[in-house]
Amino acid sequence: MSLAPQRSEHPSAFAAGRSADVAAYLEANRERVIAELLELLRIPSVSTEPRRAADVARAADFVADALRRAGLTARVHPTAGHPVVTATSAPIAGAPTIVVYGHYDVQPADPLEAWATPPFEPTVVAGRIFGRGASDDKGQFFAHVKAVEALRDLDGGLPLNVRFVIEGEEEVGSPNLAPFLHEHREALMADVALVSDGAMVAPETPTITYGLRGAVYLTVRVRTAGRDLHSGAYGGAVPNALGALATMLAGLKDAQGRVAVPGFYDDVVELDDVERERLGAVPFDRDAFVADAGVTATPGEAGFGLLERLWARPTLDVHGLGGGFVGEGSKTVIPAEGVAKLSCRLVANQDPDRIARLLEAHLRRSAPEGAAVDVVVESRGEPALTPLEHPAVAATAAALEAVWGRPVVYARSGGSIPVVADLQRVLGAVPVLLDMGLEDDRLHAPNEKFEVRHYLQGILASATTLRTLAAALGTR
Repeated sequence: MSLAPQRSEHPSAFAAGRSADVAAYLEANRERVIAELLELLRIPSVSTEPRRAADVARAADFVADALRRAGLTARVHPTAGHPVVTATSAPIAGAPTIVVYGHYDVQPADPLEAWATPPFEPTVVAGRIFGRGASDDKGQFFAHVKAVEALRDLDGGLPLNVRFVIEGEEEVGSPNLAPFLHEHREALMADVALVSDGAMVAPETPTITYGLRGAVYLTVRVRTAGRDLHSGAYGGAVPNALGALATMLAGLKDAQGRVAVPGFYDDVVELDDVERERLGAVPFDRDAFVADAGVTATPGEAGFGLLERLWARPTLDVHGLGGGFVGEGSKTVIPAEGVAKLSCRLVANQDPDRIARLLEAHLRRSAPEGAAVDVVVESRGEPALTPLEHPAVAATAAALEAVWGRPVVYARSGGSIPVVADLQRVLGAVPVLLDMGLEDDRLHAPNEKFEVRHYLQGILASATTLRTLAAALGTR
């Protein structure tokens, strides 16, 4: 398989010229860079399992060693949980600084019987690397490590300052990363953050993701009595916790699918004409989406298209309900307590804490007489939005077009990566999401995979992007 840049209708001569030598380098080192990724994938760095703590630490050491072999100064930092690995290149005065984020921890592999090959014995089959963490996120961040190594070998150094932050707790919510970034802020400040922890919108389609939704997750408890009560003795005379909860939840949205919480949409940043035009260029198959989800309808907020609702509008969903009796047969009780799990996906400028307060106030106002309401915020994450006019976006697009031979698609994501907002807010870095995986890479599921071609093209894209960013951002 040739890695040489392909022809493009909109070529960047500079970017194409700056990638040819890296392509040749990868041809010569193909087997080695694949073998080194497989070695990392063999480490079962499952951050949520206490019995794997030593393996998680071993993965951190492996990553630090790989960064040192790439010519960087690397360090493993203990935290209250799993370690954070950082690395820095030799400083270049006046040059821009790029920080690369990734995570070396992975999801559990269960159920093991559903895997066609052992999850921690990575296997290459038909051009695909199968193994836990192949795409999420070991393969993607390791492509950046190999890109730095390639530039070190080809050029004798890097054209700009590069820093890495690779954590071991992303799959458990990154509880220690934000404090770590604050503590090491001066050492990690950067102009641009390169993040590869997602998917291209379609195979062979270079994608820059410029928007991520934030999130807030709530537990709502409603209590109406000291105990469950007999419906014959008390029915018609006492409040019903599940009935009260159903009334409250039903009032969260109106008939047009809009969230009915006052103030919910106040800070939403609407799409501009340029974004709407780019959204229309995204290859999106509604029928395939419906078939994959196994649904027969796509309801949602009226007045917005499906893709805009998925990527650029906030949501409110009920994830779970509990209370009363749901076993076999019948039990005539009036439940004393009901529980609901709710979350909102949030878009640019929405503050998770403010949304949580608005939602709690609305639930309390709509609670029927006799219902005591308790709301707990379980987790929260900030949305992130990259300004499309930033020169780092154009530089990355030029690199991706040169590597893939076709125009870049600009996409938002319906999902959340809270650390991206932290990189933006704490380190001052403009986030650029250079996604290498695919939606069908089976993240968090059995038989996770990463295309060999996408791994190698990812290395090429990363190296070319570092060069184009150095030229576009210039000296300060």
